[in-house]
Amino acid sequence: MSAPHAARAPFDPHDPLGVDDLLSPEDRAVRDTVRDWARDRVLPHVADWYERGELPVIRELARELGAIGALGMPLTGYGCAGASAVQYGLACLELEAADSGIRSMVSVQGSLAMYAIHRYGSEEQRQEWLPRMAAGEVIGCFGLTEPDHGSDPASMRTYAKRDNGDWVLNGRKMWITNGSVAGVAVVWAQTEEGVRGFAVPTGTPGFSAPEIHHKWSLRASVTSELVMDDVRLPGDALLPGATGLGGPLSCLNHARYGIVWGAMGAARSCFEAALDYARSREQFGRPIAGFQLTQAKLADMAVELHKGILLAHHLGRRMDAGSLRPEQVSFGKLNNVREAIEICRTARTILGANGISLEYPVMRHATNLESVLTYEGTVEMHQLVLGKALTGIDAFRG
Repeated sequence: MSAPHAARAPFDPHDPLGVDDLLSPEDRAVRDTVRDWARDRVLPHVADWYERGELPVIRELARELGAIGALGMPLTGYGCAGASAVQYGLACLELEAADSGIRSMVSVQGSLAMYAIHRYGSEEQRQEWLPRMAAGEVIGCFGLTEPDHGSDPASMRTYAKRDNGDWVLNGRKMWITNGSVAGVAVVWAQTEEGVRGFAVPTGTPGFSAPEIHHKWSLRASVTSELVMDDVRLPGDALLPGATGLGGPLSCLNHARYGIVWGAMGAARSCFEAALDYARSREQFGRPIAGFQLTQAKLADMAVELHKGILLAHHLGRRMDAGSLRPEQVSFGKLNNVREAIEICRTARTILGANGISLEYPVMRHATNLESVLTYEGTVEMHQLVLGKALTGIDAFRG
């Protein structure tokens, strides 16, 4: 027998499917903590940072994020929060609702650099780096992509060779978030025994990280090149637990999971901006929210937004249960980023000319998502991952 209508909660335009009912009190507390931090520390300034093309307070923000437990959230020990995958996802959503650059900084710190050291590093490396990284005292970066090798990391040219117990590292990495402010770089290189990872202190002679400028996306973010010119490292700089591409690819999979949630944060910000604008903007004597075409746009945006949030939540539960597959992460990344971009573009049409102004978040999110669409695996790569899973045929080199 169904419950009486009087017991039903009123319809919430911001949570039309009642997804909050799936969250525990602890989940909501994590979400609200990150949301409040982003509202107070990022939203008042991010349009200016974006316009200037810089993130001038990144070190300060990193320490604050460390203080609320947002760095390396799902990792355990070494000062990490040991949060659930769903809680980490909720944090990513709230961070990217502020700006993709902020979520990227946190993702690279925790899901790439810290995750690599936590999973593949020695105990000495974990003790040396992770507590300071979790506190935001040391920022990390992750060097895999090269100028000529993005989607095909197996062809990387960065090389490390042994020399009397040391390693000598040469090569270049490109499009590296946090690079020029990092204290440690996790760098992947070819060796005689396959691809290996190294924890490289960025003050090591021969290492440099020139910042990349003239970006039209992720402007409130530090993006750099990494240059290694005869960088000599002690033997214990090697991450002992990873040999082959499986190491860096597992890190990328962890980061992609955060993107599945984060993209919905950017989409939510644009949807809410469009909804508020439509209610207040008047044309032909009434709010544009009263016109059928506008309502159709808002309805379609809401459907895709909350479908994406449900998908992210489902993948998070699978990750917490230890049953999440890489193909499922590709499913989420492919769908959610693609739909988020479409939501942003539709929101821009509702705002009209105001949609291109930094007084509103829409164009900033839309341009940021153009980067999110292709980093951590392009659309085509995730389509081929799913295609291989569906057909059993590898088409990557077809």
